[in-house]
Amino acid sequence: MASTPLVLVFMGPAGTGKSTVAGMLAGRLGWDFQEGDDLHPAENVAKMASGHALNDDDRWPWLDRVADWIDGRIAAGRPGVITCSALKRSYRDVLRRDDVTFVLLMGDPAIVLERLLRRQGHYMPPSLLTSQFDTLEIPDADEQAIRIDLDLTPQQQVQEVVDRLQLTADAS
Repeated sequence: MASTPLVLVFMGPAGTGKSTVAGMLAGRLGWDFQEGDDLHPAENVAKMASGHALNDDDRWPWLDRVADWIDGRIAAGRPGVITCSALKRSYRDVLRRDDVTFVLLMGDPAIVLERLLRRQGHYMPPSLLTSQFDTLEIPDADEQAIRIDLDLTPQQQVQEVVDRLQLTADAS
């Protein structure tokens, strides 16, 4: 990477461990953390909870909220970590900044489905996983992104991000 990222966006389909790994990394580095799902408008949450996939029109207001959080960290000079599925390049374009790096957690969809089936207390039903993988556009070489394999433990994933991006607790 050209420079130390000020904000990391953990991306990928539901159930890949974005919240777990992003939270662990933010805690390790002492960086601000935001669960991107918490920024969804209530209408989006209700739609997903009822088993309906979001469309682009549903996602734009949410992506604007995620971008506002990113801009807030950059303006304050504070490093941060946020989760956001960011499945399409057009969504990542809304979030893209010089100081943003995308971290794609990716692996076998069967592993992700197994995780979703065990997950409790989340509005995203496993029935929508296929639509997320169908929508996913893997970041292109011209996007500032790294891919982390789901075969690693969350601790190993955190270490892989730290090593590949050469992150330190005082990095900003």
